[in-house]
Amino acid sequence: MTNPLSAISLKNPWHFLATGFGSGLSPIIPGTMGTLASIPLYLLLVQLPFPAYVAVVVISCIIGIKICQVTSDDMGVHDHGSIVWDEFAGFWITMSLVPMLSIPADDWKWLLTGFVLFRFFDMVKPWPIGWLDARVHGGLGIMIDDIVAGIMAAISLYAVAHFAGWLV
Repeated sequence: MTNPLSAISLKNPWHFLATGFGSGLSPIIPGTMGTLASIPLYLLLVQLPFPAYVAVVVISCIIGIKICQVTSDDMGVHDHGSIVWDEFAGFWITMSLVPMLSIPADDWKWLLTGFVLFRFFDMVKPWPIGWLDARVHGGLGIMIDDIVAGIMAAISLYAVAHFAGWLV
């Protein structure tokens, strides 16, 4: 059996994006590495006006379906660990509260808490995330569980911020 990673070429723009600019090729915890790699882009995106931020995130989710589908097909494996574009989109969804609430983008407590919450929901996959992950296939299936994990993490981030007194 051939190694699915042998089908990946970072010269291929679909693969380059799907692997999070290569971050998903990490031999250890590629999903976490992909989420970490999404932070610098988030710090750029969050400088946009909120409607533009939302537009970029929505477009990244829609295009992400194609990005993940093409790369998954080329690898011959559904949702290989090296495909981390979904983590990028999911983390950006999680952090959408920051520009919406006009919070400083580089506030470490928001970044760290958002990161931990998103990784928790993405790895543990509570309902409906796990249900979607098991039943929706293709590029949409790769993206949808992280989109929902991002939404659940965003709601949780707001709750944590509220109870911690971060919302002043």
